[in-house]
Amino acid sequence: MNYYEKEEIGGLPEKYRPLTAWAYVGYQLLFAIPFIGFIILLVFCFSDGNINRRSFARSYFCVFLLALIVVGVLLTFFALSGIMSSIISNMR
Repeated sequence: MNYYEKEEIGGLPEKYRPLTAWAYVGYQLLFAIPFIGFIILLVFCFSDGNINRRSFARSYFCVFLLALIVVGVLLTFFALSGIMSSIISNMR
């Protein structure tokens, strides 16, 4: 990043400043904490703070919802096809 880019980013309001790559890594680790991470994720989804952080939190939330839907569909399929009962009986 050259001097002019740093100068331009430094002049932006905090709300519009871009996040660094390490910020994205840190937020992913923070959101991965089971219960507290989900609460923080919801707070960041609806906050008026940094727009880039809010967008990242919303995208992470959408992926979380898609994963829940896929797991729900797979569990329903396994339960209705009888695979789930054979898996449970083999575990015993």
